[in-house]
Amino acid sequence: MQIAMIGLGRMGANMVRRLMRDGHRCVVYDRDPEAVARLVAEGAAGADSLAAVAAQLTPPRAAWIMVPAGAPTEDTVAALAEHFSAGDVLIDGGNSYFKDDVRRSAALAPLGIRYLDVGTSGGVWGLDRGYCLMVGGDAAAAKRLEPVFRSLAPGESGIPPSPGRGEPSSATEGWLYCGPAGAGHFVKMVHNGIEYGLMQAYAEGFDILRNAATEALPADHRYALPVADIAELWRRGSVVTSWLLDLSADALARDPDLAKYSGFVQDSGEGRWTVQAAIDESVPAEVLTAALYARFRSRREHTFAEKMLSAMRQGFGGHVEPPKA
Repeated sequence: MQIAMIGLGRMGANMVRRLMRDGHRCVVYDRDPEAVARLVAEGAAGADSLAAVAAQLTPPRAAWIMVPAGAPTEDTVAALAEHFSAGDVLIDGGNSYFKDDVRRSAALAPLGIRYLDVGTSGGVWGLDRGYCLMVGGDAAAAKRLEPVFRSLAPGESGIPPSPGRGEPSSATEGWLYCGPAGAGHFVKMVHNGIEYGLMQAYAEGFDILRNAATEALPADHRYALPVADIAELWRRGSVVTSWLLDLSADALARDPDLAKYSGFVQDSGEGRWTVQAAIDESVPAEVLTAALYARFRSRREHTFAEKMLSAMRQGFGGHVEPPKA
């Protein structure tokens, strides 16, 4: 099918490539003309404005917005809405706050423009691995966009369904319609909150391993451990195996001391929103809250654990932390 992609950064450009690889026709726009030109050379149709995007799409139109959350997304939704009509679909695939999705969906409804919020996980590796998609919003629009979701999702990834479930669903393909407006980004928000906790657990564990040779310990309790090899070992058969461990092992193999990382760890919003949701729901979330606070602390003092967090963030999402001073 035909779809536009607005925002051709670390994820948007590769999503276009994955869609075109599966036969979809893509119209692309970015503030950077060179980003547009690169994809035009690969077969996409380029546009130099949002008005030009709308003009090149055949109704009912669909445009996927892949720009930073906040003002950039707000401005893009508002601008595209001026050129879209009843029956067209706007998709926010960034990391927006779910309450903003509820508001935008309600604002677009009188115009007949349908709105989807799609939490998108996969980072810079999604072109080949596929993207995990958490879809919220207008159910009919989600149904119409299923071919796009199937092309972006991992599909038959070789992971068998959980033994306890019945028939396979779209979840086993790597995408899921989660509910009305905001539901997709709510699920992605909690996903990222969990990610904070998992990353913090790995980071602290490797910090303990690395410091096992400290002189503060009795001489016969000191171990100069091969931390990079331990990470590689755990990738094989261990119950803590995961993609985050894969990324950690790769970072340690390249630089066992993680010397290029400052340990300054950003948070992109979802961790804070997850903790706020836990407060609103009176759900105890000690691990996720502690992981968020650890990121706050990292901006004042830097430990090896925080360098591990930086390495993992760069590995899965291409996030670049401030360089070591």
